[in-house]
Amino acid sequence: MSTENTRPGPPALSVSVLVLTLARRVEGELGAALAPLDLTVARLGLLGHIAGVPGVSFSDLARMSGITVQSAHSGVKALVAAGLVHDLTARPGAASSIEVTRRGRELLERAGREIARVDEELFGPDADPIQQQVGAAFREAFSSPPRD
Repeated sequence: MSTENTRPGPPALSVSVLVLTLARRVEGELGAALAPLDLTVARLGLLGHIAGVPGVSFSDLARMSGITVQSAHSGVKALVAAGLVHDLTARPGAASSIEVTRRGRELLERAGREIARVDEELFGPDADPIQQQVGAAFREAFSSPPRD
């Protein structure tokens, strides 16, 4: 009988798994920060896309949000019910005319402050050093013009 330890070693380092783990933590923190504003990360995404792309179509809104067109319609309907957007689309199949209301813009500003707070907690100077590096790498990668 062998006395050799046959336990498997630690799993190989996977960037995909590490990024997914961090993304889930970020989503959880953002979700908790947005909940008092009656927002979810997905709902904030829809509202932000509508604010950022005036006259966005439902198909473009769905593509940008990574959801189906039917889900985009449902999401916009919920935003309308909450008084955050106006859907001035005359009829199904017509060009979209969705715009953010004053209340929606105010909510986006409040959400922006919460996002900044979460960013500071997770990636700021008092955060875990590895998360600080990740934050710095993302800021550099997405704030610089693309390299040819």
